[in-house]
Amino acid sequence: MTAPAQPIGPRQARGAAWRPALVRSRPLRLSVFAVCFLWTLPTLGLLVTSVRDPALIATSGWWTSLLHPFEPNQWTLSNYETVISSDGMGNAFINSLIVTIPSVAIPITIAAFAAYAFAWIPFRGRGVLFTIVVALLVVPIQMSLIPILQIYAAGNLYGSFLGIWLAHTGFGLPLAIFLLYNFISQLPRDLFESAA
Repeated sequence: MTAPAQPIGPRQARGAAWRPALVRSRPLRLSVFAVCFLWTLPTLGLLVTSVRDPALIATSGWWTSLLHPFEPNQWTLSNYETVISSDGMGNAFINSLIVTIPSVAIPITIAAFAAYAFAWIPFRGRGVLFTIVVALLVVPIQMSLIPILQIYAAGNLYGSFLGIWLAHTGFGLPLAIFLLYNFISQLPRDLFESAA
C-alpha cells in the first residue's frame, strides 16, 4: 500500500535548497553592492583621469569632471598619444599583438584537431598518446629550456617571431588539448551526425 501524495507548499516549491536568512537579507546584498562599488571606484578614477587635460589633472580631482561632462576643453586623447609615441611604446604594443595573436591561435587550432581526434576517432595507440599528453602537463617548462635554446641556435630561430610562436605552441598544446578534449568528448554524437 502506498501513501497518498502530499501537496507541495509554497515554501517548498520555491526551492529545495536551504538558504540561511542572512543570504536572503537586504543588508547583505547592499553590503556586497557597496564593496563592489568601492572596489571599482579607483578603476573608474584612472579611466577618467586618463582622458582629462593634464592641466586639469594637476589642479582638480577626477570626480569634478563628472559634474560638467560636456565641457569641450576638459577631455583629450593627448595623454594616450604621448604615452604611445614615447620610448617606442607604440612599437612595443604592435609587437605584443604580433606575438600574442598567433601564439594563441596556432595552439588552439592544433589542439582542437587533436582533441577531436582523441575524442571521436578510434585509432591505434590513442590511449597511449593521450596519456603522454596528460603526462606533459606535469613536466616543468624549465626542463626543456636548454634543449630548446640549442635547437633554436642551430635553426637560427633565436629572437624571431617564429621562434616565439613555436615555443608558445609547444608549451601550450598539452593543456589546450586536455581542456578541449574534455569539452569535445561531452558533445552529443547526434551533433556530429547531423553536421555530416
